[in-house]
Amino acid sequence: MPKDTSPKCEMCGGTIQGPPKTVRVEGAELTVCAQCARYGTEVQRPSRPEPRTGSPTRIAPAAPVRRSRDVFDLIEGEIVDDYGERIRTARMEKGLSQKELALQLKEKELLIKKIEKGDLIPEDDVRRKLEKALGIRLIDTPEEDEGARRGGKVVPTLGDVISLKKVHK
Repeated sequence: MPKDTSPKCEMCGGTIQGPPKTVRVEGAELTVCAQCARYGTEVQRPSRPEPRTGSPTRIAPAAPVRRSRDVFDLIEGEIVDDYGERIRTARMEKGLSQKELALQLKEKELLIKKIEKGDLIPEDDVRRKLEKALGIRLIDTPEEDEGARRGGKVVPTLGDVISLKKVHK
């Protein structure tokens, strides 16, 4: 009986159709199918030339997709939507080039370029370095914003709404 050599998804166990994706879920890096990739944060890796198979056809590279962060990345707060613009503006105000900022942070220049373009959401350690070096805030903490906007106003829960409906019947 021939052995099946097609790649398997490490999350659902199914056969991966198309290129496998590497995502980070709760700190673990998994090789998954396209359907399971939404459950984690895509890990960007330098592309390596794939070994030649019998077919000379090439698949066009997909346009970079801005991945949403997984639920565990949101514990500290959600990254602001205009993070790339904020980083670029702060960098320019300090008179730094992308290369100079990358050297200062001990990161790659390509990483800074991708983050500024919005193609890549910075990992927490890179985000903290950027915030410290540029004197900006990239996390939108929901608790702080809600408290400031609402001024301590009590918000009804689903249980309160159900109780109110029962009273008015």
